[in-house]
Amino acid sequence: MTARERTVDEDAVRRYSEAVSNQARQILEEALRLPLDERADVAAELLRSLEEAESTLSPEEVQRRWAEEITRRANRALRGESAGRDANDVLTSIESKLQRR
Repeated sequence: MTARERTVDEDAVRRYSEAVSNQARQILEEALRLPLDERADVAAELLRSLEEAESTLSPEEVQRRWAEEITRRANRALRGESAGRDANDVLTSIESKLQRR
């Protein structure tokens, strides 16, 4: 399967994009079709932009935002919208992907 033939996990896109704009949803769908190395570059740049924005916030604001995010994630889990994954399974998957590089 080539990078262009990679299918988009429509359920994942729906779960993570229900509360965002159509533009953000379209960007996500396109980004998920990129080859792995390009997706990693895009993800790194997005994370860097968040870190830069966060560095301008007061420690209290950062703490408040993290508390909101934790609450949001906990509520999703309690409603059954996010089943989560076993930590050992996640680590095994990551190790496997790194070994294939």
